[in-house]
Amino acid sequence: MSGNESRLQAIYQITNREDTPVKMPKKLKKIWAEDVFNLAKMEELLSKKAFKGMKKTIATGEALDPAIADVVAAAMKDWAIAKGAKFFSHIFYPMTNATAEKHDGFIVTNPEGNAITEFTGSLLIKGEPDGSSFPNGGLRATNAARGHTAWDPTSPAYLMQTANGPTLMIPSVFLSWTGEALDKKIPLLRSNAAMNEAAQKVLKLMGEKEISTLNSSCGAEQEYFLVDENFAAMRPDLLLAGRTLFGAPSAKGQEFDDHYFGAIPARVQVFMQDVEDILYKLGIPAKTHHNEVAPGQFEIAPYYEAANVAADHQQLLMTVLKSTAKKHGFICLLHEKPFAGINGSGKHVNWSVGNSTQGNLLDPGNTPHDNLNFLLFCGAVIRGVHKFGPLLRAVIASAGNDHRLGANEAPPAILSVYLGDQLEKIFNDIKEGKLTGSEGGGIMDLGLAQILNFAKDPGDRNRTSPFAFTGNRFEFRAVGSAQSVAGPLIAMNTMLADSLNWIAVELEEALKNGSQEEAVVAVLQKLINKHGQAVFGGDGYSAEWHKEAVDERGLKNLPTTADALPVLDEDYVKDLFSDMGVLSNEELASRYAVYSEQYILSIEMEAKLVIDMAKTSIYPAATRYLGDLASAIAVAKDTGVDLSTTTVEKVAELISAMMASVDDLIDALAQHDFDSIEAHMQHCANNIRSAMDDVRASADALEVEVADDMWPLPKYQEMLFIK
Repeated sequence: MSGNESRLQAIYQITNREDTPVKMPKKLKKIWAEDVFNLAKMEELLSKKAFKGMKKTIATGEALDPAIADVVAAAMKDWAIAKGAKFFSHIFYPMTNATAEKHDGFIVTNPEGNAITEFTGSLLIKGEPDGSSFPNGGLRATNAARGHTAWDPTSPAYLMQTANGPTLMIPSVFLSWTGEALDKKIPLLRSNAAMNEAAQKVLKLMGEKEISTLNSSCGAEQEYFLVDENFAAMRPDLLLAGRTLFGAPSAKGQEFDDHYFGAIPARVQVFMQDVEDILYKLGIPAKTHHNEVAPGQFEIAPYYEAANVAADHQQLLMTVLKSTAKKHGFICLLHEKPFAGINGSGKHVNWSVGNSTQGNLLDPGNTPHDNLNFLLFCGAVIRGVHKFGPLLRAVIASAGNDHRLGANEAPPAILSVYLGDQLEKIFNDIKEGKLTGSEGGGIMDLGLAQILNFAKDPGDRNRTSPFAFTGNRFEFRAVGSAQSVAGPLIAMNTMLADSLNWIAVELEEALKNGSQEEAVVAVLQKLINKHGQAVFGGDGYSAEWHKEAVDERGLKNLPTTADALPVLDEDYVKDLFSDMGVLSNEELASRYAVYSEQYILSIEMEAKLVIDMAKTSIYPAATRYLGDLASAIAVAKDTGVDLSTTTVEKVAELISAMMASVDDLIDALAQHDFDSIEAHMQHCANNIRSAMDDVRASADALEVEVADDMWPLPKYQEMLFIK
């Protein structure tokens, strides 16, 4: 079967497919968290003492009495088995942005040969996967295999349903035999503890008497693409790289702006509701879904949760999206730029900090100028972004996100803070040593009797800002769609802890010389004079801002992962993480090694795919077409008709140019003699990617010249618009 016959067959199958049978959904109250061993289940199934201990650990992060673990394990096992589970798994999050799990059976045999079930506290607390087979950046030698998973009681266990029954999943940390963090959860928990300790100091200096444990919260908006599995099966690049390495633009893209918030295709709507039913059973508060800007692109947004639980749920959400897509005949693409020329996908991480006694400390209230706690915490964020902007860029660095940052749907690679008109005015007043009132947004009156008046927001949003204040939280807009939110959360929590510690020292001294308000103004004045360069409310895409940011404000522009990742090896970043007790120098170095290797491997794998697809799919199709053209011209000439040879010459030139670029790419890929990992990354960023782009340019030009009945790959207009 020729390439085009396969494409036509795929289109026929998609357009004539039977709709997925739709089951009437159960009521939300019946399915909400039914597969989660949460506090409500614990209160029902545990003794009062065990429940009280678990509740305290979840609320404060305090150590759990080991004796309680046996009680919890027994109740957890009975609950899971009653719901059909035969296996349990410690689920953990290695340094791959992916999720890992090792399954064990509840079953054991007794001397009589009978099978019984067993799940003790010791089995709940600790597991043992291979610590050397996961990326570890030199923390574990190949022959030193032992690693441990350890139960995280602050994130609820749950049942993952499959066609043949559920498995009990136990959220866990992952560490080496010698105690180093091999995962993203341990440093996230440590960063939250560091932030809590620093925040408590500031709040006590501000006269707060009762202060409960502070936690950061997260709500991550997830963007993704859906492509029919019939098309994806014919695209090795989609299957292996998660993005199209070839593809001419469709005649219609996103320029009509008719997809964003448009009517959701019926097949996609069924998929979305199926996803959300699964998420609700898992206690994941999915709140919003809609069409995104690009054709074939969609978004789902959950409600805010404690950062550790939100990070776990975000990983689970990505798993559910991909597995549910398969059931509906799609593949779900989480790559940051699956299709060239249209918007890519991000993961906007909405982040705030608070507790049960002081509330959300990034909520300004109706009179932000009077909310001194808010001003201090907001100032701490400004200082953190200015001082550690390159670190924030490094934690969102990946081969995929490099395609997206700085494009029209994503903020630039220069880290700045957007405050909005109201807050920016307040901090400008503070810079002058005063604290005056602030204006609200006023009332929105459209002059239509049937439309109720409502309060205006005090400021607009800025979609070009990588780090924007959005009312009662900061939105880190530059995170990539395929990335774990744990890395950004670790960096944000840690930089905030550092800034709050600085504020505590300054505030304690300032309080000796004036009133509370005078002390706060004095501290924030010093802070904004030193770090206000990070505040910017204009167009982050403009060339003028890029020049001003770098030349006048001294901000760093780190356009590629090869530029950004070496920040992890800077002394001031090492000091930040070690001083805050979040990552040792060895643990940080391991992350640099792992992420650098992943970047290099990703680009080299894509380069191999480009070579393979160009040589085995595109070249044969193009040369067959060239041969048919030449034959047709010869036949016409024999009959006395002279046909134009322009197309023949153009196709021949493009084939020659493509294959010459393939040879250049092969040569670039063969180079491995580098003095450092930094040099190897720069070679990937500049030489290999450039050679890949050259191959693609010729191949995409061939796509619009070669007869449609000979082109072997599904085209953009098919993959993006046929659902």
